[in-house]
Amino acid sequence: MSQEKKIHVVRIGPGNRENMTLRALQVLQDCDVIVGYRTYTDLIKDQYPDKEIISSDLIKERERCLQCVELARNGKKVALICSGDPGIYGMASPMLEVASEEGFTDVEIVPGVTAASSGASLLGAPIGHDFCVISLSDLLTPWELIEKRLKNAAAGDFNIVLYNPASHKRQDYLKRACKVLTDTLPQERICGLVRNIGRENEECRITTLGQLADADADMFTTVWIGNSQTRVYDQRMITPRGYDK
Repeated sequence: MSQEKKIHVVRIGPGNRENMTLRALQVLQDCDVIVGYRTYTDLIKDQYPDKEIISSDLIKERERCLQCVELARNGKKVALICSGDPGIYGMASPMLEVASEEGFTDVEIVPGVTAASSGASLLGAPIGHDFCVISLSDLLTPWELIEKRLKNAAAGDFNIVLYNPASHKRQDYLKRACKVLTDTLPQERICGLVRNIGRENEECRITTLGQLADADADMFTTVWIGNSQTRVYDQRMITPRGYDK
C-alpha cells in the first residue's frame, strides 16, 4: 500500500480566486484530488484541470470525510474544500470528528475568509465592534435554540451576522428572525445584505430591520444587523470601534 498522505481542509473564500490565501492556493496546486460539495467544486474545477475532482451533494458531509480518509490512506494528497473558513460552519469539525473515529491524525486546517468579513468589506464597516454569527438553518440546530440566541444577541447589543437566512424549504425564516429581533430592537436599526459575495451577480444593499423581513434572500445571502451605534455615512454602514462616553 502507498504511504499515507495528509488531508488538508481548505477554504476557498467567498468565491473568487482573489480572496483566497496564498496557502490555500498552494495546497490546491500540490494536491492529487479535490473533494467537495458540488457547488464549490464547480467554482474551481476549471482552475485545476489536471486534478481529480470528487463532488457530492450538500448533505453528504460525513461520506465526503470518510472518502478523504480512504483516499489519503491510499497515498493521495487530499484537499477537502468548503467556502469561507472551514472552521465556521465548514468542514473542519466533521473532518476532525471522522478522522478521530478512524484513527487518522494527519489533518491540516487551512484558514480562510468567512462571509462575515468578506461581505462586511462591501458594506463598509458593519462589524467594527463586538459581533456574533448566527445561522438560521435549523437542519442541525433546533429553531428554539436559534431563537434564544437571537434574543440574547439583541439584548446584548451585539452586531449580528446571519448566515443561511432562507432556502427553498425555509423561505420565511428571515421574517421569523426579524420578528424575534424587533421584540428588542427598533424597526429603524441599520441592516445590510450581500448576495453572491465575490461571485457573479454580486448584490449589496443597506436597509433597516423593519424592511429586512420582506427582503429577497436565499442561501447565498448574508445579513448584517447593526448595534445601537451603527450609522450610515456615504452609503456605507459604520459601526464605531467604541461607545461614546
